[in-house]
Formats: sequence, structure tokens, C-alpha cells
Amino acid sequence: MSDWLEYTVQVEVETPIDLVWSLWSDLEQMPRWMKWIDSVKIQPDNPDISRWKLATGGLEFSWQSRITKMVTHQIIQWESVDGLPNRGAIRFYDRGSSSIVKLTVGFAIPSILSKIMDNSFVGRVVESTLQADMNRFRDYALNVEQAAGK
Repeated sequence: MSDWLEYTVQVEVETPIDLVWSLWSDLEQMPRWMKWIDSVKIQPDNPDISRWKLATGGLEFSWQSRITKMVTHQIIQWESVDGLPNRGAIRFYDRGSSSIVKLTVGFAIPSILSKIMDNSFVGRVVESTLQADMNRFRDYALNVEQAAGK
């Protein structure tokens, strides 16, 4: 048995939705802005399945995820199919010259760990890390756009 924790963060990116979408929809790029994601590998025989590796503080977790819903410029939704139980969605909102990116991530913590860990502390760490990731994404997208404009 496990307890599910879920977090939502968002950022406004001063770039058009086409660029924001192209960066997020290329899952293998995520380690460039997501601190804890060590690698993402798309399965060559099924592009909806990817192998993820998370590494932080000496801990490593891996899992396979399946894209459950993808609507261009709107949403990428996933769930794990093995390994670390997780699910979530990245939602995109077109604001003309800018875009809002909203990330929701849920994951299971085994009951035994939730009894010895303070979930509110874990939540603050996870949420602040995810927000920092989103801020790194914003900066990354701006750099990509500036490099393309030169």
C-alpha cells in the first residue's frame, strides 16, 4: 500500500506556444531543465513508451512511462507502467507572444516511508524543486528562442 502525493507548478514563458510545445514534446530534452531527471529514453519500437531515470541525493529510481493523452499545444499526460509509480500532465496555454506551462506530478510513496518521513517536508522540497525546474525551463526556452533569432 502507498500514499499518493501530487504537486502542481506553473510558469509563464515569454515565447510562442510552438517553441514551448516543441521543447516539452521532445521528452529526451527534459534533463536539460529538470534537476532530478537524469535521463529519458524513448523506446524505438513504441514512441509512447519512455524509460526514465531519476537521481538525487544518492537515490536512484527508474520507471517506464506511457503517454496516455497528447493534444498538440494543449496537453501531454502520462502514467508509469513499471518502476516508480507516478502520473501527471503538462498543460499548455497560448497567450500569443507568451505561453503558460502548468505541470502536475503525482507519485506514490510506500506507506512505510510515509510513516517515517514528514510528507509536508517532502512536499515543500518536491514543490520547490519542480518550480525551480519550471523556471529553468523558462530560461532555457528563452535562450533557444534567442539563439534561433541570431
